[in-house]
Amino acid sequence: MSDINWGIIGCGDVTEVKSGPAFNKVEGSNLVAVMRRDAAKAADYAQRHSVGKWYSDAEEMMDTAGINAVYIATPPDSHLPYAISALKKGLHVYVEKPVTLNAGEARQMADAVKQGNAKLTVAHYRRGLPLFLKIKELIDNKTVGEIRTVQIRLWQSRKPKLIAKTETNWRVNPEISGGGYFHDLAPHQLDLMLFYFGEPDRYRGYSLNQAGTTEADDHVCGHIVFKNNIVVNGSWCFNVAEDQQTDTCEIIGTEGSITFAFFGNYVSWKNRQEEQTETFVHPQHIEQPMITKVVAYLNNQQYNPCAIEEAVTLMDIMDSFTKK
Repeated sequence: MSDINWGIIGCGDVTEVKSGPAFNKVEGSNLVAVMRRDAAKAADYAQRHSVGKWYSDAEEMMDTAGINAVYIATPPDSHLPYAISALKKGLHVYVEKPVTLNAGEARQMADAVKQGNAKLTVAHYRRGLPLFLKIKELIDNKTVGEIRTVQIRLWQSRKPKLIAKTETNWRVNPEISGGGYFHDLAPHQLDLMLFYFGEPDRYRGYSLNQAGTTEADDHVCGHIVFKNNIVVNGSWCFNVAEDQQTDTCEIIGTEGSITFAFFGNYVSWKNRQEEQTETFVHPQHIEQPMITKVVAYLNNQQYNPCAIEEAVTLMDIMDSFTKK
C-alpha cells in the first residue's frame, strides 16, 4: 500500500473539523500541504493543524509540494478548473459537492478523468456513514417489503442552521454555487437516492424565487422515476417560518416504512412484526469513513466509492429541477 500524500485546495471552515484532520488519521494517508488564496489564513491553518507546507497558489502547491492527490474544497465555480489541472499533472482528485456548477461542467470533468491516468472521487461522504448504510441494509433486506415511493421534505428558514457560516454568503450566488441553498444541501439527499435505488429512468421538476431576497431560487420541487419503478418526490423550500422547518425522508414499502432525517442521527422503521428506532453518533470528522474508502480506492484495494459518472447523473437531475 502506497501512501497518499494530500494537498488541500481551499482550506476554509468546512475543512476545519469535517474533513481536514481526517487525512492524517486514515492509514496510509498524510496531509502534506494546504492552499488558500489568503496567504495569512493558509499559514494559520497549517500552523494550527501541524501541516508542513502552505501556499496561496494552487498550481504552485501541485507542482512543488510533493503530493500525489488533492482535495478540492473551494466553492463549486472553481472545482472544474482545479480538477482538470490536477488530473493533467497526474494527481488524484477528491472533490467536494456539488461536483460542478452544472451537468455540462460535470461531463467535462468526466472527460478529463478518461483522458488522464489519475483517479477522481466525489465527496458524497454520507455513503460511508453507518446511519445511511443501515438504511441501505433495511432497503436491501426488504425489511419494509418492496419500495414503492419516497417522500423528501427539506423546509428551512431564510437563514438555515444547516448551512455553514461564511464571510460572504456565496451559497446564494448562482455564479459561484450553481444555484441557492438547494445546490448546497440537495446533493447529499439526491446522491443517497442514487446510492439506494440505482439508475434513474426519468426526472423532472421546477424552481422559483418566492421571497426575492437573493438572486437564487428558494423553492424547488421535483420527482424521479427509477428504472426499478421506485418513485421519489422532493420538496425544498428555504423561506418558511422557523417553527415550520423540517428535514424528513419517508421510504414507503409494501410492508411498512422507513423514516429518517438526512441531517440528523436516527432512522425509524416499522412493519407488521416490529417498530424500531436506532440512533447513531456520527464520527468527529464526518468525512473520515469516506476518506478511508478513497485511500483504499486510490491503492486499488476497492471500487470507487462515488465515481464522476454518478455525479454527472446527479447534476442532470438537479439541472432538470432548476433550469427555467
